[in-house]
Amino acid sequence: MSAAAETSPWESHYTPGFDLEYTDQEREEMTKSYKATLTAITEFVVVQGVVVDISNRDVIVNIGAKSDGLVPLNEFRDSPDLKLGDEVDVYIEEQEDARGQLVLSRKKAKLVRGWEKIQAAADTKEVLEGLVKRRTKGGLIVDIYGVEAFLPGSQVDVKPVRDFDVYVGKSIDVAVVKINHATDNVVVSHKALIEESLESQKSVIIGNLEKGQILEGIVKNMTNFGVFVDLGGLDGLLHITDIAWGRIGHPEELLELGQKIKVVVTDFNEDKKRISLGMKQLTPHPWEALPESMVIGSKVEGKVTNVADYGIFLEVIPGVEGLIHISEMSWSQYPTNIRDTVKPGDKFEAIVLTLDREERKMSLGVKQLTGNPWESPDLLERYALGTKHLGLIRNMTHFGVFIELEEGIEGLMHVSDLSWTQKVNHPSEVLKVGEQVETIILEIDPENQRMSLGHKQLEENPWDAYGEEFCVDSLHKGTITKKLDKGVLIALEHNLEGFVPKRHLTKQDGQEAALGELLDLKVIELSKPNRRIVLSHTATFSEVIETKANTTAQAKPKKGEKERSSGGGNFMTAEKSTLGDIAALASLQKKINNTEEDSE
Repeated sequence: MSAAAETSPWESHYTPGFDLEYTDQEREEMTKSYKATLTAITEFVVVQGVVVDISNRDVIVNIGAKSDGLVPLNEFRDSPDLKLGDEVDVYIEEQEDARGQLVLSRKKAKLVRGWEKIQAAADTKEVLEGLVKRRTKGGLIVDIYGVEAFLPGSQVDVKPVRDFDVYVGKSIDVAVVKINHATDNVVVSHKALIEESLESQKSVIIGNLEKGQILEGIVKNMTNFGVFVDLGGLDGLLHITDIAWGRIGHPEELLELGQKIKVVVTDFNEDKKRISLGMKQLTPHPWEALPESMVIGSKVEGKVTNVADYGIFLEVIPGVEGLIHISEMSWSQYPTNIRDTVKPGDKFEAIVLTLDREERKMSLGVKQLTGNPWESPDLLERYALGTKHLGLIRNMTHFGVFIELEEGIEGLMHVSDLSWTQKVNHPSEVLKVGEQVETIILEIDPENQRMSLGHKQLEENPWDAYGEEFCVDSLHKGTITKKLDKGVLIALEHNLEGFVPKRHLTKQDGQEAALGELLDLKVIELSKPNRRIVLSHTATFSEVIETKANTTAQAKPKKGEKERSSGGGNFMTAEKSTLGDIAALASLQKKINNTEEDSE
């Protein structure tokens, strides 16, 4: 190596007269000391530095590197009292930019430090304080150490929040629920802190509870079955039946949200932390204020509180109800649908029927205000025997029809009193429930509240005239309408019905008459009281045959007498013809005689 190469660079800048001579060992020690004053620089980390200068645009921070770094002044807006010598955290973005300057960021340093604190809080379940910056879809955005965290609407409070805007710009304590580093997303909850606090309060509150204890609470929520009352950290249920002695349809009729009320503890379960409350128990029972003057037979007035299928409940004084059974609403045995005519809030007058102050029960009646119509003094005059009335068909049975002439007055029309001529097997064949029908009074018994009615009696009995027209041996035409085991029914004139026994259906050719066939008939029996006509088809031709047979028998020659003629052939022919006729007639007569014997 040449002498020039071995010359130290310091020597080339040596100025005569300035005597600086270092040995190699001294120079090495000085180099080490200098390097020890410098800090190793690593990008993308947070380090602590000291403010060495502040300008109008930048803050100069010394982090122990070869050169100082610059941080924009606007990143210190949250530190208006910043001064020289203050220690600050900065994030190293670049060791050296195009100008050879060290680039630092306080904003990013705060974010990094913020994430570190948030993660530590999540690990230790520490409570963090944040600032609600704005409202967003589904919740709020909370600033925590410069990190924007999401607070869902369902996690803001234990009760539903109607207006999220009231939280904007306010500080709020939260617990970290979830961290997603991949998306830089943090989810926090304020509700969890409230619930945790409430749990501790619940244990204290329920541990000091006693039945009968009077507490003060705030109406927190309403349902159709009751009210939830906030007792200061623990909710109790005030059932709708325990709000007032009287019947109410919904708690909102007497209470409102946020209202402060006094309640009494009626029951509680320490394990399930459930408390049952009462409000009406703080006032005397209304039955104790029931006037002594109210007795059986007293007339009262009240308001309908409830309508049931079996009757209505009438509140005679606040908290005291009586039942008006459906049977006590009207003297009619067929009251209308009570729900169609009565509704809650209607006012009624009634009579006290039963009263039990110890059991706190009362039954009432409305129909007693008008009196029993069967006991009316002019009943027999209005419904005299033979008088005509228009009534409403209320019910039917196989034996007759029940007809209401007025409310509470009902009579029976027997099926046999429906028609003079038509045989009615069931009233539904000619009448319908709900229609009006004209009737006549046949019998009345006010004591037993019974009445017999008739319909056919409105007209004269036509059987007096039919008895002459359909006398025995009279001839008629009729159609078979129905076959029975013992015969058939026949439709006759005047809408009458007759009966033909089976043995009287045989036709002249020996066949039996068929359904729907029109026949010649002869009356063989008539009963006007029973309105019964019995006929025969066979009898209409059996007499004709019998007459013919008698005529032929009279023309027959006497024994031993001979007819003579000019030729013997004529005698034989006449004799054969006569004998053949006699044989045919004899056979038919025998058949008729057998039929008559069967009928007998």
